[in-house]
Amino acid sequence: MEIIISNASNQPIYEQIYSQIKNLIVSGKLVSGELLPSIRSLAKDLRISVITTKRAYDELEKDGYIYTVASKGSYVAQKNMEIIKEQHLKEIEEYMGKIAKLAPACRLSEDDLIEMLKIIYNEK
Repeated sequence: MEIIISNASNQPIYEQIYSQIKNLIVSGKLVSGELLPSIRSLAKDLRISVITTKRAYDELEKDGYIYTVASKGSYVAQKNMEIIKEQHLKEIEEYMGKIAKLAPACRLSEDDLIEMLKIIYNEK
């Protein structure tokens, strides 16, 4: 499992860890029941505080992405893809709402926005 921490990012380190592990789980690169690195091991590899790593794991557990077994470690939880999909759709709708509010200020038409999306989509 590769996690990259950016010190230049405005996002706190624990959130960077959270979002990268979450993305690995949602994309299927980490599968249900898979053992995650220990909190200490991940902290050492990333050269960060154990407290920071623990906070990321705690958030992942709170949101149902992982579960912890005492003295055994943390594992990828069985995921409900419908719930995850709904969460992502809600997030996309929020971004699109912001875009719709900003577009008129830049005099962007619906066609302009669609063209921008196609360009961005094809870059990935």
